[in-house]
Amino acid sequence: MRLKGSEIIMECLLKEGVHVMFGYPGGAILPTYDAMAKYDDRLHHVLVRHEQGASHMADGYARATGEVGVCIATSGPGATNLVTGLATAMMDSSPIVAITGQVPIPAIGSDAFQETDVTGVTLPVTKHNYLVTDVRDLAYTIKEAFYIARTGRPGPVLVDVPKDVQIAETEFIYPETDIVLPGYHPPSTAREHEVEGALRLIAEAERPIILAGHGIMMSGAMGEVRELAERAQIPATLTLLGKGALPEEHPLVIGMMGMHGEACSNHAIQEADLLIALGMRFDDRVTGNLKTYAVNARKIHIDIDRSEINKNVKADVGIAGDLKTVLNQLLPKLERKSHPEWIGRIRDWQEDSSERDILNYETPGKLLTAQVINDIWRITGGDAITVTDVGQHQMLEAQYYPHQRPATLLTSGGLGTMGFGFPAAIGAKFGKPDEEIWAIVGDGGFQMTLCEMATAVQENANVNIAIINNNFLGMVRQWQELFFEKRYQATPMVNPDFCKLADAYGIPNRLVTQREQVEDAVEYARSIDGPTLIEFVVEKEEMVYPMVPAGADLHDMKRRPKPGEA
Repeated sequence: MRLKGSEIIMECLLKEGVHVMFGYPGGAILPTYDAMAKYDDRLHHVLVRHEQGASHMADGYARATGEVGVCIATSGPGATNLVTGLATAMMDSSPIVAITGQVPIPAIGSDAFQETDVTGVTLPVTKHNYLVTDVRDLAYTIKEAFYIARTGRPGPVLVDVPKDVQIAETEFIYPETDIVLPGYHPPSTAREHEVEGALRLIAEAERPIILAGHGIMMSGAMGEVRELAERAQIPATLTLLGKGALPEEHPLVIGMMGMHGEACSNHAIQEADLLIALGMRFDDRVTGNLKTYAVNARKIHIDIDRSEINKNVKADVGIAGDLKTVLNQLLPKLERKSHPEWIGRIRDWQEDSSERDILNYETPGKLLTAQVINDIWRITGGDAITVTDVGQHQMLEAQYYPHQRPATLLTSGGLGTMGFGFPAAIGAKFGKPDEEIWAIVGDGGFQMTLCEMATAVQENANVNIAIINNNFLGMVRQWQELFFEKRYQATPMVNPDFCKLADAYGIPNRLVTQREQVEDAVEYARSIDGPTLIEFVVEKEEMVYPMVPAGADLHDMKRRPKPGEA
């Protein structure tokens, strides 16, 4: 059948299994929006209030489901407004396809109205991108974009479609052939000598530890990693994005590593004789000073992205391959082993950390973020999907909301994008409509994308917004306190009345200033079918501990004193 380019876009989305897309119309993408009317019964379009929100919603949808999220924008400022969301997805390996309109082909390069070289702008923050100049190439290009986005190490792909290509007609036949791209061959299996090398290091280790990353969930290797830990009795520590890859209640899981990770995890890494890094990339917030990072440990590193092997930390055995596949090669040959002395040492570190827990402190008249988050965890039974912004509340969520299931903490790790949390939570709700969703956001980050409250109302998206309001840019203020002699330059904030703001959007809301009000407010939010907002006014000058200063040795942690200590 003959179809316009705009209709081909819609047909291709259906063929790729898409049922929701997030976007904002404009002149250069208008033919595609016009074609949407024919597909309303099969493709739902969510009208955002800012294109950045569209990219974050597509990202949240992708993280929650493991499927490709789709966002749509017009040319020029519409397309450039997607960039922050694309960069966020790129850093955290989230599969997105962005479709943007472009000025007609004859006008490209003429500085036409709302023209931007979006493929040039987004080249560093996408896995790949395209400018389609022939309608006959459109269907195959979109199929190729989805293939690249979801295979190997996932990531965002952008397809830029000039307006005249959207209007042009051609015979539409969806390409059924497999995508073959010269030079693009995501690795799968490990070579035999790599498997044998890994097995040998595991057998020889007395103080091994698993570093569990985001790639475990992307590969679907949760069961294999758990079997590895249990069979060889290897403790496991989690990256921020790896939370949920193993149940945090499991006795071998010792918490998050890195800058604001558990002290016991960081101690264990520094004292280990073997690191088994699975689907993680040795980010600087994990390692601290590379020169002093786990210097006595040999390293096994398994990752789908060959470029990550030996990039930051030299591996004794580096395996580029699909983690689930590689572990299924390794596990049948893995001998059972135990490390009682090593695990005992870790238990001592855990006990010391628990004595420093802020929840053990008497805090009369104060409401602390850790208390709020731990109460949300308790009231929800730890079964909600939480989506955070970036800052102190993000780290405290990681510390005080244990996750037992994969893909139940969605957060911007690599880029650290303020404004991510709330729109990503809306996207997650579309991907997981039956799940309880909490957007845990700071007063600073929330104001960057709070316009999406209108989107939540229009779509009746059942997302509970928990604003942690300390009237500061909290994490920046913490750094100013520790490293800049409390010179709080540009971090105190004059905020709106968030509850009145919610009233303006028609969103039910509560204000919480005391600990005893938390449970009633959380239950109130859970009882409503639709968006809600709870403003938690917390202590202004809280600190997140432990903390490894940027670039410091991993064992050089600033820690909270035990109750009664100076």
